[in-house]
Amino acid sequence: MNNPSTNPDLTLRPLDPLKDAELLHGWVTHPKASFWMMQDATLPDVEREYMAIAAHEHHDAFIGLHKGVPAFLMERYDPRYVELVGLYEPQPGDVGMHFLTAPSDVRIPGFTRDVITKVMATLFEDPATERVVVEPDVDNKAVHALNEAVGFRPAEVIQKPEKKALLSFCTREQFDTAVRERETAI
Repeated sequence: MNNPSTNPDLTLRPLDPLKDAELLHGWVTHPKASFWMMQDATLPDVEREYMAIAAHEHHDAFIGLHKGVPAFLMERYDPRYVELVGLYEPQPGDVGMHFLTAPSDVRIPGFTRDVITKVMATLFEDPATERVVVEPDVDNKAVHALNEAVGFRPAEVIQKPEKKALLSFCTREQFDTAVRERETAI
């Protein structure tokens, strides 16, 4: 899963819910992952959550690697069946996405933007994907800026059971334009 418009040091592999649970537990319970809403999760909670995702027909997860080292999480889902059922009118080709960068003591400028670019490029590698849908917490200003940087446009605030969310969409064209503009600005 690579794309020329993404950082070549970033790759993805399918998540193994049992083998990766301890790693993920450290990520999702870290204070920087507060918007992931798993702060109090135990290791068995994380195993169960990702086993359920792995078993779900319309939801899957991947570990993102930076130079071969686990560094981020990507989830892909079909919003007709997961997360957004009844909260908006899905269109053919809609794909939902979540991503989380691992906590790190080493700061790499632009890393999180590179991660979301890799995630988006991976989703658009599927020719059936027309539009990516996200629903971050309305208070997660950092992710709103990242989403905008890769072409997302806010649509509306929706109330999910666990949070008030900013429903946003990004078409393939919006993503390609955002990546092209960033590459020409460098």
